[in-house]
Amino acid sequence: MRPPLRIAILECDTPAEKTRAKYGGYGGVFSALLETAAETFEQKELISSKKDLELSAFDVVTEQKYPELENIDAILLSGSKHNSFENTPWILKLVDFVRKVLQQDRVRIIGVCFGHQILGRAAGVKVGRSEGGWEISVLPLELTAKGKELFKQNTLSLHQMHRDVVYEYPEGVEKLAATPRCLVQGMYMKGRYISVQGHPEFTQQIVTELLEMRHAQGIFNDEQFQDAMDRVGNPHDGVVVAQGFLRFLLDD
Repeated sequence: MRPPLRIAILECDTPAEKTRAKYGGYGGVFSALLETAAETFEQKELISSKKDLELSAFDVVTEQKYPELENIDAILLSGSKHNSFENTPWILKLVDFVRKVLQQDRVRIIGVCFGHQILGRAAGVKVGRSEGGWEISVLPLELTAKGKELFKQNTLSLHQMHRDVVYEYPEGVEKLAATPRCLVQGMYMKGRYISVQGHPEFTQQIVTELLEMRHAQGIFNDEQFQDAMDRVGNPHDGVVVAQGFLRFLLDD
């Protein structure tokens, strides 16, 4: 695959108020991440700037709009506050669309958090609540050999914001990473898809807003909130992961 890379961002949720004011939808959040990854990509002969990206966004929750596959090279499934295992009409429609993409071999898939879980569900494996509970704020991941190869690092830290997980790997998928509470932190199938349970697109500001909101709602207790806030400003490798996404798209 060669630039321009035509990536359709499927918005599976609406950001919180401050994030929405800054970026618009999650299409804007991911556009900022991917453009930074393109601008700093190490192989300038392959991709040298955000001009090499053609990014579009589709609201798959309210508008339930989707791209035509002939007009894109990849889809990116965003995170969401919703449960990937539910059978609400828009989620079932999303799972069916991802299955359709899986049945062909040109358009590739990138999944993030909820999107990672939807990909797992569409590929036929169990998704659901984690017995380990929430993972929130910046946490280290243990990378596999394939994860180190794809992300060009031996260690990785990412923002997390989930209590649902993919329980097992689909057949033929290579493992990328794990944490003690989530053994399926990343999935990879050459030329087909890549996904991560963490949030490379999140920043300290985005996660702080979510933590404060969910603490006020009683979702996170005082101990969880303070622990997460203590780590929210730690260094994280979101751009590194996004560069891995671009590497995946450019790999013939």
